[in-house]
Amino acid sequence: MAPRSSHRRPRTSRALLIAVAVGAVALVASVIVAFRPGGGSAASVSVADGSGGPAITESTAVRRTPSTGPSPTPSATASASASASKNATPKATASKRPKATGTPKSRSTTGASAGRIRPGVSYSGVATFYDAGNGDGACTFGPTDDVMTAAMNTADYETSKACGAYVKVRAASGASIVVRITNECPAPCRVGQLDLSAQAFAKLAAPVKGEIPVTWSLVSPDTSEKLSIRYKTGSSRYWCGLQVLGHRNPVARLEVRTSGGWTALPRAEYNYFLSEQGSGCGGAIRVTDIYGEQLAVDGIALRPNVVQGTGLQFARH
Repeated sequence: MAPRSSHRRPRTSRALLIAVAVGAVALVASVIVAFRPGGGSAASVSVADGSGGPAITESTAVRRTPSTGPSPTPSATASASASASKNATPKATASKRPKATGTPKSRSTTGASAGRIRPGVSYSGVATFYDAGNGDGACTFGPTDDVMTAAMNTADYETSKACGAYVKVRAASGASIVVRITNECPAPCRVGQLDLSAQAFAKLAAPVKGEIPVTWSLVSPDTSEKLSIRYKTGSSRYWCGLQVLGHRNPVARLEVRTSGGWTALPRAEYNYFLSEQGSGCGGAIRVTDIYGEQLAVDGIALRPNVVQGTGLQFARH
């Protein structure tokens, strides 16, 4: 009997076909993955060989698109510079007056913008005296030859709202003087107390008395001086501090023009109005006194520690 012919394919032929099939599938998978957006650093494709054995794994590299975050802004550096400069005491440097424009706005005599020190009110307290040195003080106006100055008690100083105010001081003897507030008198100074320069006190009583009872009130004096603006040391378009000098009446508010209109700036205890994020720095400025009169000023350059005149002054009351 002739032997039965075998129909089984040789093992080598089947293995070759499986290898070719696996290679083709892997090639197609690698092409698909290569054009896939995003993804990780590598992708894996598993293909079974049909024989029940372990799958054959083909690995192909995938390119990751680098992410681009927001560009750094200079505000962080500016903030650090601003913090370092806040406590510096400015020394005024006079400059030529810029060409500024100002327009008086809605004058009011109600004193609605006043703080603790209000027009037409008489305050009682005591007067003492101290060595005012070069005339500079907590208001950071800078040195002055004017010896008729005083330090206001902390309560009535009211975070520098009293800075630059002129007050008339009257003693029981009938003597009176007008002094300008340039400093703060901390505790043990009491509410209503004025700590006068030694020269000012001597016009009311003999220095040997040390302390005398007084009454005092706000005045709006006659003056030929005009308002000036000074940017604080360290000011830039990212952070700035502004100060008003030479004002006849106490300043109630300072605003800068921004994209959203006039924006009021908070006032520091050292008598600068601060723009912490730089809004309005170098732009138009509007100053309001406690009587509600507003003066708008253009043309003040952002030049730190330089006194720039405006040619404007609040009305006398």
